[in-house]
Amino acid sequence: MKKRHLKWVFALLLTGTLTTLTFGQDRQLANQYYRDGEFEKASVLYEQLYKESNYNDFYFDRYIESLMAMDDYDASEKAIKKHLRRDPENVQTYVTYGKLLERQVRSEEAEDMYKTAIEKLPKNQIQVTRLANAFMTLTKYDLAIAAYERGAEMLKNRDVFAYDLGELYRRKGDIPKMIENYLVSIEADPNRITRVKSILQRYLNAEDYLEVQKQLYAKIQEDADNPLYPELLSWVFIQRKDYNGALRQMRALDRRYNENGGRVFALADIAANDGDYAAAIKAYEYIVDEKGPQSPYYLDAKRQSLRSKRKQLVSGYDYTMEELRELEKEYEEFLTEFGRSKVTARIILELAELEALYINDLDKAIELLNQMIAYPNVNPNVQARGKLSLADYYLMQGEVWEATLLYSQVDKAFKEDLLGHEARFRNARLSYYAGDFQWAQAQFDILKSSTSKLIANDALDLSVFIMDNLGLDTTETALKLYADADLLVFQNRFGEAFAKMDSLKTSFPNHSLGDDVLYLKAQIQKKKRNYEEAAALLQEIVDNHPDEIRADNALFQLAGLYENQLEQPSKAQELYETLFIDYSNSTLAVEARKRYRILRGDDIQ
Repeated sequence: MKKRHLKWVFALLLTGTLTTLTFGQDRQLANQYYRDGEFEKASVLYEQLYKESNYNDFYFDRYIESLMAMDDYDASEKAIKKHLRRDPENVQTYVTYGKLLERQVRSEEAEDMYKTAIEKLPKNQIQVTRLANAFMTLTKYDLAIAAYERGAEMLKNRDVFAYDLGELYRRKGDIPKMIENYLVSIEADPNRITRVKSILQRYLNAEDYLEVQKQLYAKIQEDADNPLYPELLSWVFIQRKDYNGALRQMRALDRRYNENGGRVFALADIAANDGDYAAAIKAYEYIVDEKGPQSPYYLDAKRQSLRSKRKQLVSGYDYTMEELRELEKEYEEFLTEFGRSKVTARIILELAELEALYINDLDKAIELLNQMIAYPNVNPNVQARGKLSLADYYLMQGEVWEATLLYSQVDKAFKEDLLGHEARFRNARLSYYAGDFQWAQAQFDILKSSTSKLIANDALDLSVFIMDNLGLDTTETALKLYADADLLVFQNRFGEAFAKMDSLKTSFPNHSLGDDVLYLKAQIQKKKRNYEEAAALLQEIVDNHPDEIRADNALFQLAGLYENQLEQPSKAQELYETLFIDYSNSTLAVEARKRYRILRGDDIQ
């Protein structure tokens, strides 16, 4: 009896195993037929699998899809009705039925079937989601929305499907409803805020952000104690580049929660990096004035406020000596408060630049940098930058040996660093000023491969310039006269530079340096803030020397003058377009296209 019993059990197990293997093989074969478009063979196997799996929905759907692919609508409808009789609460079957009716252009009946699916929805979150997804697969967003909204109503929870509804309204292009639902979803789960911000950044334009702003104001009125809304509102202001509006919200949050100024400082940095120095200064000064020295951001806020004031003052070339002296005084007060040491070395570097390039006090700038470079334990990078600036100022004073010595020190100390590349470039430029053109060009050719785009472009320009003019005059006299004038411009000796260029023009009236002379004169006029005169000189290059190497640079600078100083954006847009079309191989073409698009009003992220 015992042996007979074991044989019976073994036979059952073997049968079950073989059945399982056969079922798996049939499933793989059915899927292969379906993928290959052999729907008749697939339908036979899927029908069999549907029955053997105790009427599994997946096999049923594949069976119906195969039948519909063969246009066998009668068999499809018969199978669907039978499936509904077996499981009348399966709402997705009504969607399948509706799809079949649509295939037969029975639109009203199909719509009724879709509505029936929504009406029969059970009070079950998973079933609601499945039905909505089924409608989304058919791109029936209104029906998917209706399914979610009915589900939320039955579950008595408006938050549960808010994020999904936001996505559906986005696909429909209903921006107000999209925003409304995304905001509800954030209320339910604040961890979603980063994801929602990313979606809004991707899909909203400037006008849409006004709608977000309006809805957030309403939320703040409803729930004034929720910090989520003012924080999100400040983010909206930042997207609209309204940094003053963002600052109002950030200050309110900082005061309400007695914070240390951290969020205000972060906003100030964003505004400063975007060039809104006025808003940045307000934010930094809020930390200095209201948070005081006990704030960990106090020192950095004072330092960054100074930098923003300097950039605001000098960026437009529209400043007076009185304003420069006032800024100089603030730098001195900062150094009095925090001392002169490695901690304040960067500020001393900036003050030296202010003295040398704007106040024209080279002696004071040189004294400041010599002191700073000698501070114990000063950051090596800051020290190196100090040496580079100091070398420039020595060169402006005509002390060539001191300049080249400092350039060489930085080059040696930072051989493979960008600082080393910068030092090498400046040393090569000094050799060009001195008339050692072959050595200078050899250095520029090496620096063309620098990882710094700015250094590489400048090196390329000077290398091409020397090569273009070196062989045209066997005595190199014309090029040497031009290099002398170029150095005089660097030294801010503009009268002597003009005289040198006039001498060049008189001695070599037909020399190819004609466009270069015009270009250098334009740089002088820009430095002197004579923008109309600079524009006229650059326009002369564009008109009379369109094939010379300065043409693309002249176009770019001319466009910049019309955009920023002469306040003619339409003219600037036209010039940028000319540059990236007619000079598409120029290193300036990409930037010209970007600025053109900004002026045209494109939304550039």
